[in-house]
Amino acid sequence: MIDETLNTEPEKPVEEPQTTENPAENEAAEFKTAEPQTPEQLLAEEKNKYLRLYSEFDNYRRRTNKERFELLQTAGRDVILSMLEIVDDFERALKILENADNTVKTRLEGFEIIYKKLILQLEARGVKPMDCKGKPFDVEFHEAITRFPAPTEADKGVVIDEVEKGYLLNGHVLRFAKVVVGE
Repeated sequence: MIDETLNTEPEKPVEEPQTTENPAENEAAEFKTAEPQTPEQLLAEEKNKYLRLYSEFDNYRRRTNKERFELLQTAGRDVILSMLEIVDDFERALKILENADNTVKTRLEGFEIIYKKLILQLEARGVKPMDCKGKPFDVEFHEAITRFPAPTEADKGVVIDEVEKGYLLNGHVLRFAKVVVGE
């Protein structure tokens, strides 16, 4: 009978490369184990990582500064927008009072003073009225209320009348101008 010697050493499990769900990570792991890197290569790799990180942070800083600046410019947008309704009422009242008698003329002067102060305060905060009459219709700035037959060929596609003024806040449209366009 043949006496077989038993191997008393436990069998070593065959090591399989650790895999992840991402194939790119598997390839990177194989690449790292395949070739040892020199210190110069490691230094260059770390420097590259540092530069990328620095660049990403710099882009983040610039973007957040730009967003913060835009937010500060338009922070009072809702308050200013509600004040524009008051400006519209003042303008209507001034038109009515211009045709009144002399006793009302003194009241008209008081309204004009208040109106001018309000407009100056709005302009100091970056609000400017749009000048639309006689200019070509532009959907970026105007909202067409109605179309009206143009008296001349040159008036086609041009703003004939302004029903409600439009306003800009620091160069951005705060309220579109409601206009009548010639067709």
